[in-house]
Amino acid sequence: MIHLDPTAADLPVERLMHSGLLTCSPDTPLHEAAQRMATRQCSSMLIMQKGKVAGIWTEHDSLRVDFNNPDSLKIPIAQVMSSPVSSVHLATPLSEVALRFSREKRRHFLVVDDQGRPQGIVSQTDLTIKQGLELYLSLRTVNEVMGTDPLLLPGTLSLSQAAAFMLKQQQDAAVVSCGNDELGIITERDMVRFVARHPGNTPLGKLASRPLLTITPQDSLLRARDMLIDHQLRHLAVRDDENQHIVGLLGFRNILEGAEQNHRLELHQAIAQRDQAMQSSRLNLQLAERVIEASLEGVIITNAKSRIEFVNPAFSHTTGFSAEEVLGKTPAILSSGRHDAAFYQDMWKTLQQKGYWRGEIWNRRKSGQLYLELLTITTIRDEEGNINHFAALFTDITHIRENEDQIRKLAYYDALTQLPNRRLLEDRLEQAMRHAHRHKQRLAVLFIDLDHFKQVNDSLGHAAGDELLLDVSRRMAARLREDDTLARLGGDEFIALLPDLADPDEVTRIARRLIDAIGEPFQLKNQTFRIGCSIGISLYPDDGTEPEQLLQHADAAMYRAKQEGRNTYRLYSTQLDVREHRSLAMETALRNTIDSGEGLSLHYQPLVERNSGALVSMEALARWVHPEYGQVSPGDFIPLAERSGLILPLSQRLMRLAAAQLRSWLDNGLQPVPVAVNLSAQQFWQHDLIMQIRTLYEEFQLPAGLLNFELTESMLLDKQQQAIRVLQELRELGCRIAMDDFGTGYSSLSYLHQLPITTLKIDRSFIQQLGESAGSEAILAAITGMAQGLKLTVVAEGVETQAQLDALGKYQVNVIQGYFTGRPLPAEDIASRYFMNNRRK
Repeated sequence: MIHLDPTAADLPVERLMHSGLLTCSPDTPLHEAAQRMATRQCSSMLIMQKGKVAGIWTEHDSLRVDFNNPDSLKIPIAQVMSSPVSSVHLATPLSEVALRFSREKRRHFLVVDDQGRPQGIVSQTDLTIKQGLELYLSLRTVNEVMGTDPLLLPGTLSLSQAAAFMLKQQQDAAVVSCGNDELGIITERDMVRFVARHPGNTPLGKLASRPLLTITPQDSLLRARDMLIDHQLRHLAVRDDENQHIVGLLGFRNILEGAEQNHRLELHQAIAQRDQAMQSSRLNLQLAERVIEASLEGVIITNAKSRIEFVNPAFSHTTGFSAEEVLGKTPAILSSGRHDAAFYQDMWKTLQQKGYWRGEIWNRRKSGQLYLELLTITTIRDEEGNINHFAALFTDITHIRENEDQIRKLAYYDALTQLPNRRLLEDRLEQAMRHAHRHKQRLAVLFIDLDHFKQVNDSLGHAAGDELLLDVSRRMAARLREDDTLARLGGDEFIALLPDLADPDEVTRIARRLIDAIGEPFQLKNQTFRIGCSIGISLYPDDGTEPEQLLQHADAAMYRAKQEGRNTYRLYSTQLDVREHRSLAMETALRNTIDSGEGLSLHYQPLVERNSGALVSMEALARWVHPEYGQVSPGDFIPLAERSGLILPLSQRLMRLAAAQLRSWLDNGLQPVPVAVNLSAQQFWQHDLIMQIRTLYEEFQLPAGLLNFELTESMLLDKQQQAIRVLQELRELGCRIAMDDFGTGYSSLSYLHQLPITTLKIDRSFIQQLGESAGSEAILAAITGMAQGLKLTVVAEGVETQAQLDALGKYQVNVIQGYFTGRPLPAEDIASRYFMNNRRK
């Protein structure tokens, strides 16, 4: 078992797992799966079939690949995967996960939710890298746990020979002699890369990684672990200071096994002391019987077939069963149902091998109540060495565990709100800063002080004030992300710790959410009232590299927020604060523009038939002109609308503008071509989207097919079946549907034929690389050929030169869009240029 610190041991495994699952289908070729593992630097690949986990393939499995036979790298991964896959629940404490790693001799567990759906992967290495072994590692040296018989291979070996040696000797790495006294290393992770891209008959010496990073036997395990993490390695060679020979190899597995060995030694010592006491007690049977009768520990003695022959009074007191009710039965009568068959199989295997088993186990009283006991089972042998009895001693530790949890809560949590207190906050902040430093990320500290809280306390009393603090803490916790920490410093002061920030704008959005949440009305003692809060924000590493610095700077920023009006936030960094103020001002201006419609318009870019140059349709493009900011680029205000939640009302107004313009052209006797409007993801997934579009057609009396739509393929990936239904309803309205920017994202060709779309728009990046990139030309040929087979219209976007237009001649492209054939123009210019000679009779 791995010793975690008390705080880490109680954390659920979901805080540690890798949530970005790497998956493939059972028929995926082995080399393709290995390529994806190598690219993502993952140690395992889940094999999914019909939405369920069918198996797993790991780095260690790569050693079983026949590298002499390149065809073996192309077999479906289902033929070499391991199944079934062992799993743990999201809420499983890390201490229990560590125990299962040791007991089941596994390297990975699949993390699942209540419905058994996969949520992530946790490995033994994760426990070593991220949680709670620092004290143990700082007290142990490398020579205590290193592999003392390292596998040394000549560089002349083949890859297949090397894999066979590593598998036979159960080594996950080997030192390679590369010639000229130069050493390298080859690992299981390297083998995965070679499965992905077979190197042929290249000698092992040319495949090994160099230089070989080394450490001395006298260095601490903590230093070794940090070197592994800092250099992003899995192994270090151990070099003797005197003769400079390689005397061992050290990897994460050695560190974990060392921790387990240390625990087993402690466990063995404890059991040995108990056994010695029991042996001494047998010298006087009468005394032993009296001791057992008077013992506060429950005692069960069974025969070799596990039938109960004796229990003491403490057993009956703890379990509620009398001796008469259990004699002749097995201890299974106490089973809680919480442990699986593998747990008990491992228990009996340990008893057979070691003669004892000790651990914590959940059992059930006669009343049905569960309780946790510390159980020791010892085998009793006759003079010939045969087992004739088992003796079990147990203590009910339910209350002890509850008291430990309570003491831990009192030490680390606020008594009123049950939020982390300053002590636990500082610990988490320090860990978060180390993580941010290691991964070159930002984190934020929000100092939150309630406005006018003292008035509530003075007018309604302290009990009402406490109830208000509870309501405030619940509201704020609901607005934070899952990995964020909300702590209470005392009084009406709170701290929010936000790790893993993608950009500084994210923290200001969260700050606004907190202000909005606290600003909503509260109801206490039949009175409705409002309070506010002032928030100060400091960022790591911008505003400080020490925990106390970040807290002080966030506090200072909070006081500035109070001085400048309350119920607002301020950033400690002046530069970020100015940028945020400008962003907030632009957001307000955009909101006003959407409400009024002033300054918002559409330009229309022509799409022409490639061979004849005839106008076939147009794309509507948003434009925004503001009195203060002038003409704002769509590249600025569209992302702003998405960040601020304005993209839906903006998209709806633009769609209405397009419909109104089409009606205006028709009313003036013109015959416009169809116009395509871009649908945002939020707009596409609105439950009443079809009703909105149907209403537009009816309100503006538009002919079917005159108002069409464009969307990106990324919008459809997560909900393919629902997307097909929505697209089909659009087609039933007569709308043509184009998939925009095709080829730039994850293009799932397996479902493309199912989508009721009419048009593929090839992204401009492929057009711009014509004549320069053979890869782009191959992709272009594949897309256009596929589109013709699916009877889809193909549009080439971003055509800017005659050369590009000429180069498209050899591809099956139907329509051209770009500056060369027509720039986006206002409605009146489009009408005068394209529609004046096309009036309806």
